[in-house]
Order: sequence, then structure tokens, then C-alpha cells
Amino acid sequence: METRKLQKVGGSTYSVSIPKEWARDHHLEAGMPIHIYPHTDGSLVVRSAARDGGPLATTTVTLPSASTDAVTRTLRAAYAAGYDAVTLLSPDGEKLAADERRAARNLVRTMVGLSIVEETDERITVENLLDAGEVSIRQSVIQLQFTALSMHRAAIERVARGGAAEAPADPLDERDDEADRLFGMLARYANRSLVDFEEVDALAVGRPELFDALLVARQLERVADHAVRIGSLAARTALSDDLFAELAALAEAAREVVETATTAALDPSAERAHAALDRRDRLADDARALDQALVEASPPGACACARVLSSVVRTADCGGNIARVALRASLRAGA
Repeated sequence: METRKLQKVGGSTYSVSIPKEWARDHHLEAGMPIHIYPHTDGSLVVRSAARDGGPLATTTVTLPSASTDAVTRTLRAAYAAGYDAVTLLSPDGEKLAADERRAARNLVRTMVGLSIVEETDERITVENLLDAGEVSIRQSVIQLQFTALSMHRAAIERVARGGAAEAPADPLDERDDEADRLFGMLARYANRSLVDFEEVDALAVGRPELFDALLVARQLERVADHAVRIGSLAARTALSDDLFAELAALAEAAREVVETATTAALDPSAERAHAALDRRDRLADDARALDQALVEASPPGACACARVLSSVVRTADCGGNIARVALRASLRAGA
């Protein structure tokens, strides 16, 4: 870091010199434009280029093959990288068949803010219609938490029914898609903020807070995945009322760990973060005792029951990971 004096030029203009070595390294000469970014956090960034890594407005990609996999992989990558628009071109001598175009339409429906604006045999153009100023990072994390925990609760209710006649199934897979959509959107804006300095200001959030939100969202997405796993195992379980009551209590405690930790991350609180970690540790001890009880009881579908218990413990571990993020955030905030 260098310290430079602020100079007053004329009656109302201030100036500061830049290091000669930096100007030389970026091939700058007197009279050339540079880019200045004042930010809401009080910082002023000076850059030789408007963006780092090239513009994110549009990109055009010639597909390596006219296949559904090539279409979906490329669209996912362009969305995650943060492009506003991406055009997929068919390989030379090939056309995009109905299956490839259908794959693009199906994928676009699973991503927040995307729309197909052009679709032919030779090209597909997809645009993002969601402005960063319309996105609330905080509310997106809260929505993801609600989705993941409600899925987890529904999955444990399936275990209560066990191998008995199924009640109308909760659409866990559809809700998991919603969790994936929310996480994908958060990852997209985090990636854009690395390239476009104005993105963070549009989101009205600082970079540390944005990447904390991304880390929290990753763990919440995993909670949703564990809910799907528990739901898929439910029909193979057959627990006694006592054993299920213990499992349900552990699952409730795991969800409390996740909820407490997420709250501590959104509103930095070391006290809540430590409380979540302490509860996670107690849950691990209780889970070992229940695991031993399952071994001794050997209920029908014992293997499935053990895997359900494992997912409950890992749900609490996700909460523990969120609590660690919250601890770091609380240290930065002095909370």
C-alpha cells in the first residue's frame, strides 16, 4: 500500500498521482482515460480497464456438438459466469434439432430471470431479464432457508409413515429445484461482482457480505439435498414409536441449528453462532446413542434408518458450517 497526498487543482478539483510503475505496467500514458469507481462502502477504485476479465454483456459460443448435453452445459456455465445474454451457435454443417432446443427451454425454466429471445435451427439466444437492483441477497437466503427446512420437515414426516401406504407425496424434487434455482442465482451475482465493480453497488451489499451469503446458501442447498435423500429412504424404514420419536427430536434439533446459524450469519451474532455450534455438538452425541439403539433393535430396513440418521447429522453439520461463517462475520462487525 502507498500513501499519497491529495492535491487541489483549480478552485474545486482534487487530484492524486498514481504510481509510475503501475501506469507503465498497464500501458498508460498521459491523456489516456482511466476508470474510477466510487463505491457505497467509501472506497474509490481506479482501474486501467472498465472490467476485469472482459465485459459481461453478451457472449457467443459455437457448440462443440449439436447435443442436449452441450447446450445445457454451456448455458449453465454462461449463467453462472454472469453473462447478460448468450447465443449458442450450431456447429458447422449441423443444426440444432428439436431435442436441443427443448433442452434449452427446459433449462431456462429452472433458472431465475432467464428467457429465450431467439430460437432457430442455427442459434439459440438467451437473455437475463432480472436487474441486480431488483434482487435482495438477504431475502434470497431467507427464502432458501425456508425452502430447505420445510423440505426437511416434510421428509421426516415421510419417515413417520415408513413403509405404510403412502399419503400424497410432497413434491420434494420440485422444491429441491427451487433451492437449486436460488443458489444458482446467488452464485451468479457473486461471480459477476468479481468482474463488474458496479454489481455490488446495485445489489446494495458489500463483497464480504455477498460471499458470506454464498457460503451460507451452499450449505442450505445441501440441507435441501439431505431432505431429498431422507424422503427417498422413507418407504424402506420401519421404526418403533419410541425410536421415531428420538429421530424426529434430532431432526428438529438439526433444523434449529441451521435456523439459528443462518440468523447469526444474516445479523452477525457471535452469541448465536456459538449457541448453534454447541447444539450441533450435543446433537452429535445424541445421534451416536440413537445409532447404537438402532443397532440393538435391528428394525426392518435398519440400513435405510441408519442412512436417514446420517443425513440428519449432516444437516446439523451444515448448520455448523453456517455458524462458522457467522462467527467470521461477527468478528468483522465487532458483534
